[in-house]
Amino acid sequence: MRILAIDSSSMVATVAVVTDGVLTAEYTINYKKTHSQTLLPMIDEIKKNIDLDMNTVDVIAIAGGPGSYTGLRIGSATAKGFGLALNIPIINIPTMDALAYNLFSSSFVICPIMDARREQVYTGIYKFNGTTMEVIKPQCIMMIRDLVKELNNMSQAVMFNGDGVDAYKDIIEEEMTTEHYYAPASVNRAKASSLASLAEIYYKEGKTETAAEHAPEYLRLSQAERELKEKMERTKDAGNNL
Repeated sequence: MRILAIDSSSMVATVAVVTDGVLTAEYTINYKKTHSQTLLPMIDEIKKNIDLDMNTVDVIAIAGGPGSYTGLRIGSATAKGFGLALNIPIINIPTMDALAYNLFSSSFVICPIMDARREQVYTGIYKFNGTTMEVIKPQCIMMIRDLVKELNNMSQAVMFNGDGVDAYKDIIEEEMTTEHYYAPASVNRAKASSLASLAEIYYKEGKTETAAEHAPEYLRLSQAERELKEKMERTKDAGNNL
């Protein structure tokens, strides 16, 4: 089985091809360029370097969210385009699941965090039982201080990864009372190879969807939608006060 894995849910753009459990190519960029500039050229570069015939790809794995609204839309559109053109299924992997899988078979409680602004993070809590990843807390959005309290209550050693570490490390250090660590650079950001490895498991479990069915999971409204909602609520309140 050949999997094309794509993750553009954060500042990182990462693409990989895994064939029968073997990583044959991975291309990752973590730089200030839009994914519309990088993603398709990255896939094209991989195609050229490994002589990839796209018709031999069996499934597209995509980090389906949460994350950057723009990044998720670009990744989703790319996955849907290939899925429709090749008539192959999509495996929608929760972004937090893929980040946690970077730390395969770790003995720590794993807590990926992505900055959602205003001291909020996209997160989840995971634990490996041998080589099987267990979801203790499904991905969600929450205040970083509330997350730290929940982790403290577990009284277990925690390993953090994700870009939320850079944003909220001071708060974590201030409020964490349990043993905790931060993943090294090799596994602290999105890796399409981890996404593809997890997709192999999801595929065997039948967790696929058609390209037409696929949609990103934002977990919250976009900034524009939130501002519109707030404006409408203010207008409604003003009308009620007349």
